[in-house]
Amino acid sequence: MRKFRALINKLVPCYIAFLLATGTIGAQQQSAPAPKPASGYRIAGMVVNAATGDPVRRATVAVLSEADSHAIESVETDSEGRFVLDGLAADKYQLTASKRGFITAFYDQHEEFNTAIVTGPGQEASGLIFRLAPGAVLHGLVTGGGGDPVEEAKVMLFVKPHIHNPGARITQVGEAITDDTGAYEFDGLAAGEYLLAVKAEPWYAYHHSAPGPAHQQELEAGAPLDVAYPITFFDSTSDESSSSPIVLTGGSRDEANFNLHTLPALRLTVESPMRQDRTMIQPELRQTVFGTALSETHWGTSSDPQTGAIELSGVAPGHYELTLGDPPRVAELDLTSSQQIDPELGTATVVVSGTVRNASGAALPKILEVHLESLSGAHTPLRARVEGNQGKFSFASVPPGAWALSTAYLDAVNNYKRLPVVSITMGSSIHTGDLLTVQDKPLTLQVTISDGQTRVEGFARKDKKGQPGVMVVLVPREPAAFRALARRDQSDSDGSFALRDVAPGRYTVVAIQDGWELDWEQPNVIGRYLPQGISVTVNGDSGKLLHLPQGVPVQSR
Repeated sequence: MRKFRALINKLVPCYIAFLLATGTIGAQQQSAPAPKPASGYRIAGMVVNAATGDPVRRATVAVLSEADSHAIESVETDSEGRFVLDGLAADKYQLTASKRGFITAFYDQHEEFNTAIVTGPGQEASGLIFRLAPGAVLHGLVTGGGGDPVEEAKVMLFVKPHIHNPGARITQVGEAITDDTGAYEFDGLAAGEYLLAVKAEPWYAYHHSAPGPAHQQELEAGAPLDVAYPITFFDSTSDESSSSPIVLTGGSRDEANFNLHTLPALRLTVESPMRQDRTMIQPELRQTVFGTALSETHWGTSSDPQTGAIELSGVAPGHYELTLGDPPRVAELDLTSSQQIDPELGTATVVVSGTVRNASGAALPKILEVHLESLSGAHTPLRARVEGNQGKFSFASVPPGAWALSTAYLDAVNNYKRLPVVSITMGSSIHTGDLLTVQDKPLTLQVTISDGQTRVEGFARKDKKGQPGVMVVLVPREPAAFRALARRDQSDSDGSFALRDVAPGRYTVVAIQDGWELDWEQPNVIGRYLPQGISVTVNGDSGKLLHLPQGVPVQSR
């Protein structure tokens, strides 16, 4: 079943603690095993350390309603790690476990999926083994060149993809600010391979940004206070490609220290064209780390309307993306020295505009956005608001390259939900899926989305028995539509699964035992399982629920 995302994983223990403190489920709190069986159905088992196999005593195990995630009952494991939840109605439940020093998790959790526990006649929900992973800790000190602590440094934590996937990118998963001793810490980390980067500003740095005699004197004197810390990667290198990965294991406590060294701050001079109202077009300089653009800036800006020059001061050496000129041009810069930027530097961007239509003919959501994401990660993601009843949108400056287009709307509780892109029409050419290539000419698109909310339900079976914990994938017949229309789920304790928000189309459903480490998004990988899958067609007459008439055979990885 689809479960809470990573944010919910962090909130669950707090939520359970709140319920216990307020008495919402306190009256039902009990120690396992129960002194006597209660009426109804039982969920029972043992919580063990996923790294060592040892029992985890005094862990909190809670059962939540699958329908609305409402906490129903909780218990604490005994000295042997055992738990019993008695007196439950016949239903489907989420099962969570938490303890200090461990990563709060759902039962048999894989990424954003887990296995729900089904109770009722003929369902066996005892003897469960709940493997709870101990959280790793990563900590360290950030010091300056003289060994003094660097306070308020931003330590950024990135995780490398755990499987080889050409489309997977390094992503930021955490951020910490050093205290007055220069210390930082990340806790509750899952086992994996991580990268660290530190961004800081010397407390004594002074960047004179106003042109004039003082500025000239600074340049002539060498500006001893005009310094900056470059982004520093572990193990104390300013070269992103030379950063050392840190491999964390469950329950480990690792130390990663940084020593920062100042370099002369850089000054960039950019010629800026004038608008008709005689205002200057400001360049945009964004620093990037592992393909992620940093939002904040620490450099000064000064302009000279007489020469049309804009100077950016206090810039730290590093990798940047610069947008300049009109029409805008985008350039990637590896800055090591002050320089005057050639106004023709970089690649000219183009306007990408168009309309969005619903494949069903229904009205578009009132608050709808169109997003563009660079497939290579070389450019900052773009976002445009859909305006008017005609569904019009426009991106003023899109760099050439391969992009994925998606749409999202704001629902009744102010959460953004995606609507899959079925096809993109450019002129007389219709392309299935959500990918487009931007070249050197403006593009006008017609984007067709689907508000399909069909739920495809079924059972993953092996030897005529339902199989729990199986990865189930809904694979569209059109390979180009894979990114937009593919769906996944994890089978519950009775083998049942539900694939939600399925758009009309033709698909194949496959069930793969121990498939969570597969590069399932690669056509040559998932293609091996399609011949034994189950075909399903979703159309406008399928309604909100489509139940597969036969079980999906479970295939070995």
